[in-house]
Amino acid sequence: MQFVLSRSICFVHPKSPFLLMATSTSVSSVSSIAIPRKARLRGVVFDMDGTLTVPVIDFPAMYRSVLGEDEYLSVKAKNPTGIDILHQIENWSPEKQRKAYETIADFERQGLDRLQIMPGAAELYNFLESKKMRRGLITRNVKAAVDLFHQRFGMAFSPALSREFRPYKPDPAPLLHICSTWEVQPYEVIMVGDSLKDDVGCGKQAGSFTCLLDETGKYSSDDMASAELKPDFKVSSLTQLQSLLEANFDLKP
Repeated sequence: MQFVLSRSICFVHPKSPFLLMATSTSVSSVSSIAIPRKARLRGVVFDMDGTLTVPVIDFPAMYRSVLGEDEYLSVKAKNPTGIDILHQIENWSPEKQRKAYETIADFERQGLDRLQIMPGAAELYNFLESKKMRRGLITRNVKAAVDLFHQRFGMAFSPALSREFRPYKPDPAPLLHICSTWEVQPYEVIMVGDSLKDDVGCGKQAGSFTCLLDETGKYSSDDMASAELKPDFKVSSLTQLQSLLEANFDLKP
């Protein structure tokens, strides 16, 4: 069967992987055709805890220790997508804040002793390296944890921003800083993480693509109902992420 296309009009949505071409044809049953059009991707920015590394910190226990049981339950009820413990304590008195940071640091040190790489992370890293793709990291953990991650697993993410960089995510500042350092546009980068509020929120505000890693099915359809925090993509493993990047993006550093 031969199709004759004429009077073509193209419509391109800013984040759509398709170029939609409305046409008139010699066959009345065919009125449009979709031509794949992949967005260019020049860099991938990852969260660390729960994304590149296996979750080992008992965050509910940490929050209870810092906030106390009653305040923890109150804050949790008001923040179903996750508690921002650093935000919760930033207006406390200096002494109370110091004790809170000591508690947080103690939980983080315990986590360092059990630090493990996430399944599929090494393979994904090698894939991105083979494509010469830029790789960055943003975490709310401390620089010591980032340094240990690099040393233990032999990976290189640069820039790798820890919570010493202010303001920290979900503020878009760290992601925008990475884009500026790379000399790329935010829409040429994807932010990958396991937190709807912190990672997807950071990426959305920066104007980047976002991918939520949800290994355990933690985020329900109700959580996804918020248009502001809805990720562009969602995967259940880093292995899926590699396939997703190849299928949806033109990987040109």
